Amino acid sequence: MGRRKLPQAEPLADTLPDDAIARERGPLRRCIVTRQTLPKEQMIRFVIGPMRELVPDPGGRLPGRGLWLVAKDEVLRKALKQGAFAKAARGPVGVPGDLGALIVSGLRQRVLDFLGFARRSGEAVAGREAVLDWLRHAKVALLIQASDGSPAERSRLIGGRTPGVDAGELGFPVLTPLTAAELGGVFGRDRAVHVAVSPGRMVSSLQAETARLAGFAAV
Repeated sequence: MGRRKLPQAEPLADTLPDDAIARERGPLRRCIVTRQTLPKEQMIRFVIGPMRELVPDPGGRLPGRGLWLVAKDEVLRKALKQGAFAKAARGPVGVPGDLGALIVSGLRQRVLDFLGFARRSGEAVAGREAVLDWLRHAKVALLIQASDGSPAERSRLIGGRTPGVDAGELGFPVLTPLTAAELGGVFGRDRAVHVAVSPGRMVSSLQAETARLAGFAAV
C-alpha cells in the first residue's frame, strides 16, 4: 500500500497568535492545548493546507506557520474535542478522519528513514550474530528489537544467557518501535529481530522519534 502524499501548506503568517509565530523562530515550541513550552523533538507540528485542511508535519519541513502539540495521543484527543486547531488558526480547519493514523505513519517512516541512514553509513547492523559481535566489542549505543519478535528470542540476547554479553552492563537503551518485517526491509531481508546502532548522530534521532511514536501507541 503506497504512502499517502501530504499536500503542501499555505502560509499562516497573519492567522496565528504572535506568541506562536515567535516560537517558530526559536528552539522551543508551545503546545496549543497544554501551553507547555518544550523542545520541538517532543512535539508534533501541523500546518494548514491549501484547502484549509490540517496536515501533520512530523519532520517540521512544510512551509507555513506551525501549530504544535505535545506528542501524546491524549493531547491530540483533547485538541480535537476542544477545536484547538481552528482556534489557533483563527478560522475553519478541516481535520482528516484518520489524523491519528497519519501521525503514526509519519513517525514510523521517520524511524525507518533514520535507521536507513544509519545502515548506509555503517552505523547499524542487523541479525543476531552481527549484533552479538558488536555487543562483545562494545560498539553498541542503541539496540532496536522487533516489537513482534519472540519474547524468548529477544530476552536471550540481552537477558544474561548469551555468552560474552552481560545484561547488567548493557548501558544503552533497548527500543521496540518497529516490526520484524519493517526492520528487515531496511536491511534487505524478510525479517530482522535484532538491530544494533553504533555511537553517532543517528542514535539521538532514533531515540527522539521512537519516543514521539510511543506517545501515540494508543492511536
